Amino acid sequence: MNKELIINAGTTGVEIALLEDKKLVELHSESTDMNFAVGDLYLGKVKKLIPGLNAAFVDVGYEKDAFLHYTDLSPYARSIIKYTQLAMHDKEPNGFDFSKFQTEPEILKTGKINEVLNGKPNVLVQILKEPIAAKGPRLSCEISLPGRFVVVTPFNEIVAVSKKIHSGDERKRLHKIVEAIRPKNFGIIVRTAAEGKSTAELHQDLLSIIENWNGIQKKLKGAVAPVRILSEETKTTSILRDLLSADFNKVVVNDTTIFNDIQSYIQRIAPDKQDIVSLFQGNGLPIFDHYGITKQVKSSFGKTVNLPSGAYLIIEHTEALHVVDVNSGYKSVSNNQEENALQTNLEAAEEMARQLRLRDIGGIIVVDFIDMKLPDNKRKLQEAMEGFMKTDRAKHSVLPISKFGLMQITRQRMRPEVNINTAEVCPVCKGSGKITSTLLLEDEIEKRLYYLTSHAHKNLTLVVNPIVYSHLTKGLFFSSIIRKWNKKFKTKISIKANTNYHIVEFRFFNEHEEEIKL
Repeated sequence: MNKELIINAGTTGVEIALLEDKKLVELHSESTDMNFAVGDLYLGKVKKLIPGLNAAFVDVGYEKDAFLHYTDLSPYARSIIKYTQLAMHDKEPNGFDFSKFQTEPEILKTGKINEVLNGKPNVLVQILKEPIAAKGPRLSCEISLPGRFVVVTPFNEIVAVSKKIHSGDERKRLHKIVEAIRPKNFGIIVRTAAEGKSTAELHQDLLSIIENWNGIQKKLKGAVAPVRILSEETKTTSILRDLLSADFNKVVVNDTTIFNDIQSYIQRIAPDKQDIVSLFQGNGLPIFDHYGITKQVKSSFGKTVNLPSGAYLIIEHTEALHVVDVNSGYKSVSNNQEENALQTNLEAAEEMARQLRLRDIGGIIVVDFIDMKLPDNKRKLQEAMEGFMKTDRAKHSVLPISKFGLMQITRQRMRPEVNINTAEVCPVCKGSGKITSTLLLEDEIEKRLYYLTSHAHKNLTLVVNPIVYSHLTKGLFFSSIIRKWNKKFKTKISIKANTNYHIVEFRFFNEHEEEIKL
């Protein structure tokens, strides 16, 4: 699999598109004034304890107080509170020696928040979830500092190795290395990317993280809550940190400053990968248009998502959950209804897994697949869905299909869902209504053409609205869209304009001028 990161820098922020084999799978945006990102560390001020919820509201500088539940306190909450106070009031010129810090006993798993935070006005917290809708950020006291190969967790002595490293010998090797280089009072989690790496590479990554921790201690000295203590790296660098691997072969950016920053970052974490970074030279063409991302965004973010087979998904959102309805299309791969349902459902499952990543849909997702009678087919669909979601970095769970044909998926959500309006202003009513994007209409006509020509239909006539007619026939003789279709499908396709047609209405007629029903 080839992975590409395309970065579009604008005046208000940065858009980041992750492509896998040229297909858009993740779309991130980062505002120039973005605060409260996942991973940011803040010195928070405890505002209110809510015993009934076993939680606290903490002021971190956001317009709404952040939420801190007891289960997110961390077993080492007392050590964190003690450390926060020591660092804030430290009198040593170079700071106290953290390796000599005496940790406190762990808190009870079933304890009460007022037993831990009562009378403790300030606490070091990490953003667990970004502000979403009317909710403020969600916090955690379980501090974790990620690097490329390891994640450091202060205040404990635990060493763990990623479960995705399956080799027993490799797990033992990594565990032994990390135990040897681990400083006192730091736990270490070995990431999947550490597989096969040398002691020197792991040690260098660890030293970089420890340097960040020392910076946190310095910033806490004399700090007044609420204040940000450590900012997570930009989304671009955090994506590179988490995903950079042998199959990552291109990073393209249209901004010189970001280009230089990324080059410096990759030079630090993976010098052998520095040549994958390039500065976009588009001769006036926007970077997202050049790489086909704009078209994919238009086709992927509407309420209805079309599939190559003619089937489609309808994605609805409510306050409590997300609902996806799978509908069959005009094509069929078999005369067997059960087999058709299975193939359509498998196609829908693959696109559904992509949509969850692309839109960053979290919470409860209920998918209404096309009904299937055979238990074996239902099992195949569930296994396929689990397989399609293996590349999803968010925590998730896929439940078996119920007797009603519904599949329930739960997925962790850490940032606001991505919503993009793909409709365009209607040229007929001059803006009082919205219509499907012309890019999507063009795609839909092409899909129908593919279906018709593959079913022996020749000498077709396409009838469309005059505005669409102009769009499809514009350009030089050999560059118009209709001419390209003639060449692509190796058939004669005529086009006519009809002023009675709605802007997005189109119909096909055969050589006898009979309408072809699809």
